[in-house]
Amino acid sequence: MFSWLGKQGGGRERGGGSDVVQTVTGGLRDLYLRKLLPLEEHYRFHEFHSPALEEADFENKPMVLLVGQYSTGKTTFIRYLLEQDFPGMRIGPEPTTDSFIAVMYGESEGSVPGNALVVDPKKPFRKLSRFGNAFLNRFMCSQLPNQVLKSISIIDSPGILSGEKQRISRGYDFCQVLQWFAERVDRIILLFDAHKLDISDEFSEAIKSFRGQDDKIRVVLNKADQVDTQQLMRVYGALMWSLGKVINTPEVLRVYIGSFWAHPLRNTENRRLFEAEAQDLFKDIQSLPQKAAVRKLNDLIKRARLAKVHAYIISYLKKEMPSMFGKENKKKELISRLPEIYIQLQREYHISAGDFPEVKKMQ
Repeated sequence: MFSWLGKQGGGRERGGGSDVVQTVTGGLRDLYLRKLLPLEEHYRFHEFHSPALEEADFENKPMVLLVGQYSTGKTTFIRYLLEQDFPGMRIGPEPTTDSFIAVMYGESEGSVPGNALVVDPKKPFRKLSRFGNAFLNRFMCSQLPNQVLKSISIIDSPGILSGEKQRISRGYDFCQVLQWFAERVDRIILLFDAHKLDISDEFSEAIKSFRGQDDKIRVVLNKADQVDTQQLMRVYGALMWSLGKVINTPEVLRVYIGSFWAHPLRNTENRRLFEAEAQDLFKDIQSLPQKAAVRKLNDLIKRARLAKVHAYIISYLKKEMPSMFGKENKKKELISRLPEIYIQLQREYHISAGDFPEVKKMQ
């Protein structure tokens, strides 16, 4: 049903459009290595913000990240998209997926564990090694010869539960990992179950970790065929109300309504709506390969703006530090005065306040 996604996207990539994308990507890589990377290294940008980009970050296919609470249908959504099972797939009403699974194209079907995956220079996951074995033991890559995966890769994330125990038992910073993926993927899909609209504390923190990537976020209200039209209207309103408390954006998020699995609809009242919504969502995903070069350019520009502001901040702090005595006291004073320093730098260099990193994070 959705094989057109791989055929159309892959076809365009193999045609003349592929040469254009490769030329742009190569130019971006050279520009980063010659101009931006030396600046980042000189001002220790990688210690404060994001690791250095590698060749695989420029060459990889567009990626889609799926995030949601347990049993919202993330793994089933991938199976629906691929029209086949993939290695490591587990589906059930209980919390089944306890790992990050990168579903990617491969000539033969198989899986690669996390520790082997992060040393592969052809995969864009090398920098994930900093999250340690607790994460790498919960990370794997499923490879299979699927037409859709010729154009995109899909990241399945663990189902999010509520409660402090769940957060502690992971053994790694879940939100930091999500933030790392969010900076590199082309689309973030938040899945909600029509019967579970409450947003747990950890899910709320996960959504907040996507701050700055709002243009990549899409919302899917899944299993909508299990309610009738009147209930669906109320469910949609409740979902928008819940999201409004977590995502602070002036624009209304695009919400796709449907039931994304291969079984017949339980309630057929809204069949035409679900079909139209599914077509809109998959057209959005289909457009990612053609927009890949533009997205990489956009992300590189955002990174360059942040690196420039970071350089101004570090230069100012270094200039204000005494050469001999009283360094510790001066350091504490400058850190406490960081909001004032931000305002001063904005006026001096005519920089927008939105380009500055969070004060608490820098402090």
